[in-house]
Amino acid sequence: TPREAIANGFAMLTEERRATGIFGILDITDNTVISNLSAYRLAGLFLNRKKMNKDTDWSISAMRIKTPNKYSKIRNLSGGNQQKVILGRWLLTSPEVLLLDEPTRGIDVGAKYEIYQLIIDLAAKGKSVLMVSSEMPELLGICDRILVMSGGRLAGEVELGKERDADVQEKIMTLAAKYV
Repeated sequence: TPREAIANGFAMLTEERRATGIFGILDITDNTVISNLSAYRLAGLFLNRKKMNKDTDWSISAMRIKTPNKYSKIRNLSGGNQQKVILGRWLLTSPEVLLLDEPTRGIDVGAKYEIYQLIIDLAAKGKSVLMVSSEMPELLGICDRILVMSGGRLAGEVELGKERDADVQEKIMTLAAKYV
């Protein structure tokens, strides 16, 4: 279950952020803390709003989210800022493994750069980051190895840094066509 995954240190950023990542009718604060509500429980159904606001303020600052305020509806933010809210949400669960499915799809260049920086920083801190992307330059720029799927099967693994970019791209494309 999602609850068990979170308890075991997993977090997932979905490809379809608007359909399965955000709660459009909720504000930024609620979207930020929703995956970790147990951390904000006081007694029974009561939530510690002060802690929720503090963590949301941290997330807005750390993720460099551009918003009028934390009470704005998330649906009113740009795609890149929505994505950063979701990333901030998952970072508050202290994950050891992040699965990022098309993390920069549909966002502007500035937000892409900020998300790339965050991914690199997380990996440098010892977090495991699994990234699914259809953008070859994105994979080549961030990953230290790439697992290539073809026809729903693992076609092979490519270690980066050992070969020239052109050779790596050719190898990836060959593997991608392996089981088609």
